[in-house]
Amino acid sequence: MKASPADQRRLLEVAELDTRIRTADAARRNPPQAARVQELIARRQELSSELTTRLGIRDDLRADLARIESDVAVVDARRARDAERLSSTSNVKEAQGLESELGSLARRKSDLEDAELEVMERLEAADSAVAEQESAIAETNSEGARLSAEAKRAVADATAVFEAATRDRAAVVGGIAPDLVVYYDRVAARSAGAALLRRGTCEGCRMVLAGTDLQTVRLSAEDAVITCPECGCILVRTEESGL
Repeated sequence: MKASPADQRRLLEVAELDTRIRTADAARRNPPQAARVQELIARRQELSSELTTRLGIRDDLRADLARIESDVAVVDARRARDAERLSSTSNVKEAQGLESELGSLARRKSDLEDAELEVMERLEAADSAVAEQESAIAETNSEGARLSAEAKRAVADATAVFEAATRDRAAVVGGIAPDLVVYYDRVAARSAGAALLRRGTCEGCRMVLAGTDLQTVRLSAEDAVITCPECGCILVRTEESGL
């Protein structure tokens, strides 16, 4: 294939714009914050599951405490009733029975108070565990919100670069022979597309051309479109090529 040296040189700009387009497209599809955001989503699910467990434990302890407090209230009511009856009775046998019951109620209340103290201590620990978990979730949500906002900005910036580079490419390609553009696009599907031959080295793959390959390039016509024997991209020759 043949093309003017000027058109071939313009391919370097097209290749640079293509690289910019690919980089920007990758950045907008997968911003750098995306992986960490996904980790935080999974982490939040784990924390939320554990919070549900801790809330269940706390609720059970609150229910136990409420039951004990209710039992204490019943005991207190019975003690008050028995004490009132004892103070007003003149029946010795009845008085003895009331005193015995009051003793049992006192022991019952002591047991309930011990149990109440134990549950209150456990409830305090459960409250702390819930607060700790809620704090961890809040921190995770905060980091996730911050990174999501950063990701949106990164996507917007990458999209702007992508769109600008796409417009620039269309403008540059519009000034190049159509058949050369078609050939370049076909080559670019499997290589850098086009690269400068600088001092005998292909800048597309960074490989130094062998002596025979370099000699073939030297003998090629100025308008001949040649490709790198290593990576297949179009080799653009300039005064820097070392020919």
